[in-house]
Amino acid sequence: MPDYGHPLRFGTFITPTAARPDAPVALARLAEELGYDLVTFQDHPYQPAFLDTWTLLSWVAAQTSSIHVAANVHNLPLRPPAVLARSAASLDLLSGGRFELGLGAGGFVDPIVAMGGPRRTPGENVSALEEALPIIRGLWDVDERGGLRVDGEFYRVDGAKRGPAPAHDIPIWIGALKPRMLRLIGRSGDGWLPSWAYLGEGGLAAGNAVIDAAAESAGRDPREIRRLLNIGGRFHDDEAGFLQGPPASWVEQLLPLVVDDGVSTLILASDDPAALETFATEVAPGLRARVAQARTAGGVAVSDRVRPASALAARAAGIDYDALPDSLAANAVEPGDREYRRVRSTYMRGGSPGLVLRPRGVEEVVQAIAVAREHRHLPLGIRSGSHGISGRSTNDGGLVIDVSALRGIEVLDEDARLVRVGPGARWQDVAAALAPYGWVITSGDYGGVGVGGLATAGGVGYFAREHGLTIDAMRAAELVLADGSVVRVDAGHDPELFWGVRGAGANLGIATAFEFEAAEAGDVGWAQLAFDASDTAAFLAGWGETMESAPRDVSGEIILGAPRGGRSTAMALLLVDSSDPDTILERLQPFAELAPLLEQSIVVAPYAAVIANAPGESNGGHGAPVARGGLVEHLTPELADELARMLQSGRVHFFQIRAVGGAVSDVPEDATAYAHRSANFSLAAISGDADWLNATWDALEHHILGVYLSFEADPRGDRVERAFPPETLARIRALKSRVDPDGLFRDNFFVEG
Repeated sequence: MPDYGHPLRFGTFITPTAARPDAPVALARLAEELGYDLVTFQDHPYQPAFLDTWTLLSWVAAQTSSIHVAANVHNLPLRPPAVLARSAASLDLLSGGRFELGLGAGGFVDPIVAMGGPRRTPGENVSALEEALPIIRGLWDVDERGGLRVDGEFYRVDGAKRGPAPAHDIPIWIGALKPRMLRLIGRSGDGWLPSWAYLGEGGLAAGNAVIDAAAESAGRDPREIRRLLNIGGRFHDDEAGFLQGPPASWVEQLLPLVVDDGVSTLILASDDPAALETFATEVAPGLRARVAQARTAGGVAVSDRVRPASALAARAAGIDYDALPDSLAANAVEPGDREYRRVRSTYMRGGSPGLVLRPRGVEEVVQAIAVAREHRHLPLGIRSGSHGISGRSTNDGGLVIDVSALRGIEVLDEDARLVRVGPGARWQDVAAALAPYGWVITSGDYGGVGVGGLATAGGVGYFAREHGLTIDAMRAAELVLADGSVVRVDAGHDPELFWGVRGAGANLGIATAFEFEAAEAGDVGWAQLAFDASDTAAFLAGWGETMESAPRDVSGEIILGAPRGGRSTAMALLLVDSSDPDTILERLQPFAELAPLLEQSIVVAPYAAVIANAPGESNGGHGAPVARGGLVEHLTPELADELARMLQSGRVHFFQIRAVGGAVSDVPEDATAYAHRSANFSLAAISGDADWLNATWDALEHHILGVYLSFEADPRGDRVERAFPPETLARIRALKSRVDPDGLFRDNFFVEG
């Protein structure tokens, strides 16, 4: 049987002994230290000498950081599939995508019955396993609408709610030996997991033949199914049989199992630390080298991602999927892939891109831009954290370059508070990394926002009045230009391009790293105040006056929506850069007097705790809500009246006023491409009615100084002119002509060069 071309991996099979519960955990940690990819444990819930496998897997996952965990294999008759699915997804989420699901039909009938399980024949166990698979996968499929219903002979679920979705696409490996189970693997499984001791010589080839024939009959590519194998043996100085000899003989004996029989995951069953070390340090490297040599000679392409026919059929027109570089293709996502649901949309907006490229380094960003140049006829979205309100980081049928994997955070110079941050890092992660140093960087108001989008647009955050915008803390940026060249820009290296990146970066290239000078900050006062804002106009005008007169160590925002029950309410979020309770209360008192307080919460906390407000995934948006934004110098009574009428219509479900001004206004207007620094407030409104909101917002334009594009979704043609004054726009256009003359980056408020 030919090599299926899967990457070679190694695992361990450890006895879950209850006599020394620390022993299997210690062996799992050793396996991780030795570089194994996987640690597995048998699952016999009826065996009192063993630890419960689910509990052990959870504990081991918590005690390790990189190695994957699995049962070898789960006893399905004692693990109801719906509960199993939830357990699997939960452990995968908690471990960061390190759980794999091994399933067995179940044997040892009497012990299973003794534990309260069903008495089934071997044939019934196979049928029950076949029924379990769609239940497990159905509960993971959170994109499917409605509850899951399966009315089977052995299992029934009646409207079970789907979810949670696992952190990664969990494969289902099935332990099997006999033809009916092998055929099931071919039709529905993701992997075959037998033990060599039960197969014997020739058993792999025969089993592969059955699996492959069943896969092809079901319209599947046999390469979709990974072949795993449990092995055991002893290391001796002299060869004494199969896997009974020195490490070199193990390499020679295992080689044909990989290149001739397609095994790509070898799992060593041993509780001997010395054996685990010998295998990892002498057998695995030697076998990797021999397999690589054989694959090169045989022209075997190595890939861990074989797309089924159904996925290939979902490919979008106009994209040359097969021309992707191997390194970029390895992590790309297509419409038919299971993980597509996680990348198709953004925080607020639904999308259906034809291809999402997820580069893992600068060179792959260069490759991704080359792919985009070859597909200039398609829309192109650039994404860092999936939050973009404007919706430009997804599209329909086009390309998305998602740099979320470039998420490193590194302190470069502690004395200078200089920090290097990848564009894919989320701001709550940056805050957490800086907290031990007592540092902060202005970073929006939502921890799930990606660094890249904010740091190229401006960056209005809770420290803006005291420390300026995000871009004001930037000291350098590294980016890939439209022609694929990699450049570093700062005050001494292409300062004009550095000027443009800070405010108009989306038009100029893809940032791969930033350097920021962090500011010092200890614990802060964090207040959440709910007001009765029924006199909306007076409240808005009062808020503006109070914020403008407040010390710069106070900043924040208010959020309002449609009136409910005849009453309008406002939520104020205020940050005071002080840990002194008296100072905090003194700063907050003028705000508290603006209107009747309905609720209040005031705490002293690290900034990292304040911004840690983005649990879970941030790209589950649907539809296309309409957003309009604007920068204003003052909340005048006239503007407040018009905003109040807009809110009282009930057609705006989210309205926000964020404080700017202060240190933002200290920076000269022409210092960066971000304009309108005299504004004290940033406004944003979201509605489901595009025509109404556009008409209503257009009527406010005479109050608005300019547009902050991060909160603007209006596709009409003057947004760029409203975002950048003529002198600023002329400089951006000159830069565009130099670094992107053909307009590759054109789908995020295109500036024509």
